Amino acid sequence: MKIVLAYSGGLDTSVLVSWLKHHYDAEIITFAADVGQEEELTGLPEKAKATGASTHYTVDLVEEFASDFIYPMLRANAIYEGQYYLGTSIARPLIAKAQIEIANRENADAVSHGATGKGNDQVRFELTYAALAPRLEIISPWRMQVFRDTFPGRSEMIAYCREQGIDVEASASKPYSMDRNLLHISYEAGILEDPWFDPTTADNKGMFKLTTAPEDAPDEAEYVELEFARGDCVAVNGQALSPANALKKLNKLGGKHGIGRVDLVENRFVGMKSRGVYETPGGTILMHAHRQMESLTMDRDLMHLRDGLIPRYAELVYNGFWYAPEREAMQALMDDAQKSVSGTVRLKLYKGNIITVGRKSPISLYDENIASMEGVKSDYNPDDASGFIRLNALRLRRRALAQGGAEIVSKSRLSAN
Repeated sequence: MKIVLAYSGGLDTSVLVSWLKHHYDAEIITFAADVGQEEELTGLPEKAKATGASTHYTVDLVEEFASDFIYPMLRANAIYEGQYYLGTSIARPLIAKAQIEIANRENADAVSHGATGKGNDQVRFELTYAALAPRLEIISPWRMQVFRDTFPGRSEMIAYCREQGIDVEASASKPYSMDRNLLHISYEAGILEDPWFDPTTADNKGMFKLTTAPEDAPDEAEYVELEFARGDCVAVNGQALSPANALKKLNKLGGKHGIGRVDLVENRFVGMKSRGVYETPGGTILMHAHRQMESLTMDRDLMHLRDGLIPRYAELVYNGFWYAPEREAMQALMDDAQKSVSGTVRLKLYKGNIITVGRKSPISLYDENIASMEGVKSDYNPDDASGFIRLNALRLRRRALAQGGAEIVSKSRLSAN
């Protein structure tokens, strides 16, 4: 049997290489995705093979991640439950897709991952496997009783590594878990499981990796200009950049000024609530600027139609349905709505705040003559508003005359009770 394992080199997946090999008497091929995490990717081939893998692949997915996953999601203004920028969620379908490509190349029988049985990632990985490789066997160790009996906690995993001669740097008292990619860093579990715990105090704020604490950010604001073409940021401060390089530049700018921190309790797809802390500096700037560009160039009713679909779109991404037909159909609408979203937005960054200070476009729908209060002649005739208001007030007037109006109706119901 040949199994391709999504591998990070951490404690869990190091244990999995050895355990899967012995439990299934299988050949293990490890796969690591470079999605911009800037962590310990070097040395993974040697470590994986020393742990029991026959072959290891590290695949650079950074540009594909930015252009084919992050940017389409940003075009849709997708934010889950009003706060979460979907940094972990959007990476999983790409990682699973690349894992399947390795499995096909190696003629593997199965794919496996180290996602826990309580989280969202198990769903995201496996929905992608089902959509792209429905005949591949899926092995989910954390949902196997025999695996959980063997490894009820981290101390047992560390002891197993010692017994097997597996070199891992791990502590039984690690205070939280972290997941990083080009779009964000997420922190959860451990000390963060108490939703009252404050990670921003002087004793705890060392947890944050991408952003300066807003109170420690520079005392002088910094301006930045973002240029958009059809909804995509194509240049920062006049410099043309690829999607990945734009995010890298904005991550540094946003991080310097303490932008992009979010602390929330979210609803997992599997049913429970969980507390997560996130840093998304570049993505937060991009989303803010994108909204400003739309405000100038997008038709009102088209925007409102699109906005009504954002919660559903974000939910699909969060739950792992990137390759579902409804997400693909919604993406077509989202992208079509971006045809006119082109121009430049100017922002001011200051101590965790993004302040809009300008926007312009050659195809702007804003007409200063129409909007002006100075009596400038334009296509707008104030006299037209009289009939417009009368027509819109007709049903309200009829209700008041026939039924007494909203206030009287409400009082009559109270008296009837």
